[in-house]
Amino acid sequence: MVEGWRNGFREATNSKPLFVTIYATVIIGVLVSSFYVFSAIYSPTNGSTSWLSSPPLSNVFVAAGRIHKLPQENATSQLLPVALPPPAPEEEAQGKSSLGKIWVSPPKDKKMPPLEAFKLTKELFGERVKDNVIIVTFGNYAFMDFILTWVKHLTDLDLSNILVGAMDTKLLEALYWKGVPVFDMGSHMSTVDVGWGSPTFHKMGREKVILIDSVLPFGYELLMCDTDMVWLKNPLPYLARYPDADVLTSSDQVVPTVVDDSLDIWQQVSGAYNIGIFHWRPTESAKKLAKEWKDILIADDKVWDQNGFNEIVRRQLGPSVDGDSGLFYAYDGNLKVGILPASIFCSGHTYFVQAMYQQLRLEPYALHTTFQYAGTEGKRHRLREGMVFFDPPEYYDAPGGFISFKPSIPKSMLLDGNHTIESHFTLVNHQMKQIRSALAIASLLNRTLVMPPIWCRLDRLWFGHPGTLEGSMTRQPFICPLDHVFEVNIMLTEMPEEEFGPGIGIREYSFLDNPSLPKQVKESWLDVQLCQEGKEGCVASNITTPSGPLKFPKRSNEDTFKAIFSSFSDVKVIKFSSVEDAFTGFSDKEREERFRRRVKRYVGIWCCEENKTPGHIYYDMYWDEKPGWKPVPPQTPEEDHPPL
Repeated sequence: MVEGWRNGFREATNSKPLFVTIYATVIIGVLVSSFYVFSAIYSPTNGSTSWLSSPPLSNVFVAAGRIHKLPQENATSQLLPVALPPPAPEEEAQGKSSLGKIWVSPPKDKKMPPLEAFKLTKELFGERVKDNVIIVTFGNYAFMDFILTWVKHLTDLDLSNILVGAMDTKLLEALYWKGVPVFDMGSHMSTVDVGWGSPTFHKMGREKVILIDSVLPFGYELLMCDTDMVWLKNPLPYLARYPDADVLTSSDQVVPTVVDDSLDIWQQVSGAYNIGIFHWRPTESAKKLAKEWKDILIADDKVWDQNGFNEIVRRQLGPSVDGDSGLFYAYDGNLKVGILPASIFCSGHTYFVQAMYQQLRLEPYALHTTFQYAGTEGKRHRLREGMVFFDPPEYYDAPGGFISFKPSIPKSMLLDGNHTIESHFTLVNHQMKQIRSALAIASLLNRTLVMPPIWCRLDRLWFGHPGTLEGSMTRQPFICPLDHVFEVNIMLTEMPEEEFGPGIGIREYSFLDNPSLPKQVKESWLDVQLCQEGKEGCVASNITTPSGPLKFPKRSNEDTFKAIFSSFSDVKVIKFSSVEDAFTGFSDKEREERFRRRVKRYVGIWCCEENKTPGHIYYDMYWDEKPGWKPVPPQTPEEDHPPL
């Protein structure tokens, strides 16, 4: 090729001057273009990143609060966050409309497009569709952090065919300026958390059905998701395995029907079909179902969207479409349905309580925060426990620093004997007393408490049961989610300081293992070992040695704590080897009383004893101060209230 250029140039020099000029111009142009291309490839990108930027993907899989090593060939599909892609050139990034590239913020001097530009249209959806599939969620501003987490997991999986429906203009504007593809649902909803079961909650459900009914005529496949779920693995290849399915839906099934990644056996599924994760193809049967579902909900605003879906789909069940796929006929006898396996399209129970995917050695695709007991705060905390929620940097470096401790649990209390209500409460109460002491120390030192993992012998549900669900894979004992014992929503709610004392920040038990923990926190650590005062080396002192922890006397008072630990105010994490008998209490009795009022409200209920009405039993933060305390349900209506 080089020789050809030389010959051409030689011939040109023997010709007219005009041809010399042309050849010279072409050669210079090629050289300049080559220089530009190689510079673009090998030069570092100076694009800015947001708090959603994170470490490169590795072959480490983080799930259910545990870190797992995977074969390298599987690493690219797992859930650890990856760095955001560098910004594209401005003209490319903005695309043809207001959607733009994901995570590429519009220029700050650019004016917000009119609301009309975000209207739900086939053209708007078409700009994001890939392989005829669109992945959609929706919500209001109260769920913005859930939505950002949802989007981030998908983009980390290299999926860009996504759209978010905004139910209020505040969310729409916020997502637009963050570079998240968004459309206006025209709902004009409140921007606050509406609460499960409220009239506004039901309105959100109807909006979902209206959305499905509107999108299917566009001819696109629709993967519809609630905002309180996250994707851990690209689901599209799995869904493509069932091209004949009109609808593929998740479920509330808690008993496995299969032990591999095939669809659940529909004849054995007793749990409700859960519409938090389901995939629709634009077939005539699916369109017919969506329209009837919408009509039912619009006609009666008291019908819950999921109940309505289950009612009409189950109008006819069976027969199987064939002998292999797992699909079956439903609804009108023509709709072909498949039930996504609950082991890998996980509910809050199969993921956090049973860890079914781990026991079956499967890789989970999705996690939906159902089966939890503390509202939106409980959902957020569950995702944080699983290290799959994206928080801003300040969450990992709280003012005042952190405190953690190693729980002390006798082996006999954890493993010996039968799993009964009595043995369960004995185990939980033992841990609760330590947590109470740690909360007091955290309050005293103005630090955020990293909650310990809590071991339970019994599951928690909404109804009477023998301890675990029959047929489930729940192991006993198991590390139970915090909301099984504590009212997470109350712990994270601001209370009047004059009545309840200073607020006490908390973090999830997996916090210090989270890859997002910054270096300045990881490397600023003080180990504290409790010791018996009077024994050699056990004196209240702020002197530490490189070879060992700080020794600190048991049963120390408020003044001793303040005197010693004020010297370590710049240390990010103080970790106690134990907190049993560590603190004798606040010297200010009024502060002690305010603290007691606060933490009494932190604990919830266990539910429920079989064949009892009521069957729930209240946890009591100060159970040890009540001689003869026993775990029994309220005996009269007057007793049916949290402990005083």
